[in-house]
Amino acid sequence: MALPSLSDLRQEIDRIDASMHDLLMERGTIIDTLIEVKKTVDSGSAFRPGREASMMRALAERHHGLLPFDTVESIWRVIISTFTYVQAPYAVHADISVGDAPMRDTARFHFGFTVPYHTHVTASDVMTAVGQAAGDLGIFAVTTPGPWWLDLIGEGTPKIIARLPFVERPDHPAGTPVFVISKPLADAAVRERVLYTAQTERWRGDITPTLAKDDIAIESHSTTDSLSSLLISAPGALDPARLKSTFSTLGLSVSDLYEIGSHAQRFHLSQPD
Repeated sequence: MALPSLSDLRQEIDRIDASMHDLLMERGTIIDTLIEVKKTVDSGSAFRPGREASMMRALAERHHGLLPFDTVESIWRVIISTFTYVQAPYAVHADISVGDAPMRDTARFHFGFTVPYHTHVTASDVMTAVGQAAGDLGIFAVTTPGPWWLDLIGEGTPKIIARLPFVERPDHPAGTPVFVISKPLADAAVRERVLYTAQTERWRGDITPTLAKDDIAIESHSTTDSLSSLLISAPGALDPARLKSTFSTLGLSVSDLYEIGSHAQRFHLSQPD
């Protein structure tokens, strides 16, 4: 069978491009109706981290072919984030204490260029900006020196609602792990992983392998004087009392255990052989 001509192939590409544009405009029409149904503009953030994590995981699992998944993911992130912005305008505030470039790459990859991006040199400035806005988001690198998470304690304060990237892999073009905070999203929170902060009189890094057996991780810790403040990630099904007991059996007494957010289970994209 004869191969198609270049002209025929280009016509097919033009047809597909036009179809994709039509579908995006159709999506916009649906979002317009969604705004009327949900009245999102009057209710704060339209960001739904659980749904987005599920969408991105499904996209990764079904993807195949020549096109790199990096490209597919970035396109979908722009589509999702932009339509979220259309529903209810928001901005992203970044703590750049670990560096401006990685945080900017992360913000632009995951939220696109339509969403305003603001940088801050301290964690407290990010907390203040998010707390004062209707639906803005804040991002902190997981490696950001603590204890910034202590400002998330208490009713009505911002909370961790997501961890990016939704699809993790060693060669991710914007792979800096970050936590996303916002005002509490009671109707949209996903509790596959729950984040806690706790105080301990002394930190022992040697217990982390044992904690890992129970799927508990110390995301970060900060020591001031004689106290260490821990940022703990644990399965959503794990009772807080059981969490404290687990530390106790390892000879580490923790106090002031507070829940400060949650996010979807991390999804690692398997690499081709």
